[in-house]
Amino acid sequence: MWFIHDDKNYQVADKLYFYDRFLAATVLKLFPDSVKPNYVTMFRFLATPLVVLVMYREQYFIGLLVFLLVAFTDAIDGSLARTRNQITNWGKIYDPLADKLLIAAMIFTIVLRYIDFWSAMLIIGLEIMIVAAAWWRKHNGYSVEANLWGKIKMVLQVTGVVLLMLTVAFDIESLLPFGKGAFYLAIAFALVSLLTYGI
Repeated sequence: MWFIHDDKNYQVADKLYFYDRFLAATVLKLFPDSVKPNYVTMFRFLATPLVVLVMYREQYFIGLLVFLLVAFTDAIDGSLARTRNQITNWGKIYDPLADKLLIAAMIFTIVLRYIDFWSAMLIIGLEIMIVAAAWWRKHNGYSVEANLWGKIKMVLQVTGVVLLMLTVAFDIESLLPFGKGAFYLAIAFALVSLLTYGI
């Protein structure tokens, strides 16, 4: 698959996160060696429009399941790359970009309805700035990869989306403040991630 630059110039992981070993002992065993991390990232790119379509049709329960599946591939491709020492420069750039597209899609299809407009736009703006910072670093010879704060931000964003979707799908209004809170925390971690990018 030439378009994802899945060559044999793999890089060895500097470190493993606490969940990498757990996933390696469980979920990753379902993925044969022929499934490369970049294939999973490409799946996330291709599946994001499906999530948007389901949400546009207001099929929120199905949308919740599809979103969780697609969001979970973020953990899968990263852990595959680190535990199998198959990290690529392509993956370092396009894995976080796929995450940002998924979250941006959810912001425009559901989040704008339940949190204020300016918070939603701030989330989008920060993501654009992080992408711009990654592009600048790449074209100036610096390493490009997500930091811990960015990973926490992504978890908070996914949590916020899930809580909002549960609110809508099952009419659980009590979850709405927690969904908003998760997004407000995600904004804070996005700022920290941007300020510490590359550290």
